[in-house]
Amino acid sequence: MLAPVLDRLETERRFHDEQASSRRETFDDDPARLRFDDAAYLDHETWIRPAFSELGDLAGKRVLDCGCGHGMASVVLARAGARVSAFDLSPGYVAEAERRAEANRVAIEFRTADAECLPYSDESFDAAWGHAILHHLDLAKAGTELHRVLKPGGVAVFCEPWGGNPLLAAARRWLPYPGKHRTPDERPLTATDVAVLRSIFPNVKVTGHQLTGMIRRVWKAKFVSAATAAFDRGLLAICPPLWHWCRYAVVVLRR
Repeated sequence: MLAPVLDRLETERRFHDEQASSRRETFDDDPARLRFDDAAYLDHETWIRPAFSELGDLAGKRVLDCGCGHGMASVVLARAGARVSAFDLSPGYVAEAERRAEANRVAIEFRTADAECLPYSDESFDAAWGHAILHHLDLAKAGTELHRVLKPGGVAVFCEPWGGNPLLAAARRWLPYPGKHRTPDERPLTATDVAVLRSIFPNVKVTGHQLTGMIRRVWKAKFVSAATAAFDRGLLAICPPLWHWCRYAVVVLRR
């Protein structure tokens, strides 16, 4: 079993290092592009801001950014007053995140690490954040590690592509769209994955985002995003089970 795990991790690492390398030229040409305001991250997808609100007041809290990628979330967390530690499997992305933190003048501890074997002590963090990371992982291992490093009463919030809509699954598989390229082992989160998390965490909440709003994946006009977001909020309030057909899910885990 060890060899397939190592192969999976190495494939993931190489894929994201290549992504980071292709991005690096842009920042080398214009380092100012590393600077941004909070809204640029919180509003780049309709689920980000409501997901962040689940973290509560972060002032003075120790927070872990899981799979930090480009580091924008880490910076926003630090600006909210958190003491942030962040990790990613990709050294290339960790390097970019370090540059972004420096450009935005916030102090963050970064490490290259595997979410399934975290290099942090037990009960180290008040909260954790992650965007599009759980669906890459062995959730039995990663969930157990996350539970270990969270303090009692701690909260972890993850934004993940959701796999409950068979029509969307077909579109993801067969239709071309921007940013479609993925790693071989990743797949959208499903109810089976949520069941694994429920076996580890005593309190799990899942909410859906972008039902009709998923059209913004191919039609990016601002008025489309605003209109469909408002429509989806009303529709999901009237008929909550429709969340299973949404494009993305926000998963809140409480220890």
